[in-house]
Amino acid sequence: MAREPAAVLRCVAEVEVLAEETLAARQQIVDLDVKRNQNREALRALHKDPHPDGDAMVCFGNMFIQLPKSTTKEMMQKDQEHLDEEINTLRKELRVKVNHLFEAQGKAELKGFNLNPMTPEEMKLINRILEG
Repeated sequence: MAREPAAVLRCVAEVEVLAEETLAARQQIVDLDVKRNQNREALRALHKDPHPDGDAMVCFGNMFIQLPKSTTKEMMQKDQEHLDEEINTLRKELRVKVNHLFEAQGKAELKGFNLNPMTPEEMKLINRILEG
């Protein structure tokens, strides 16, 4: 009888750790997505600017630096690509973490959770097939 409470306690602790990791990964994805949306807004503002030449004020940490708009656009586009890659990596890891959490809880794996979206090339091929 002394082993049962210890085993239950270990199981609950494992589920708690996995749940914390899952929630932390989700929050990190949300935070990066907010940053990505802010980047997108700033890029859009630069594209709409009636004076494409000149300088832009860019905030780095707690200071503002004046940079050429072309350099600013390049930096922001690279940052956008990096954020996209990081979010996609975190989403893949999140799928694994959720499956581990469900497994630790004794639940069945989520069906359809490991699906990946079709690439544009795959969509073109599907559309060709459907069109005849």
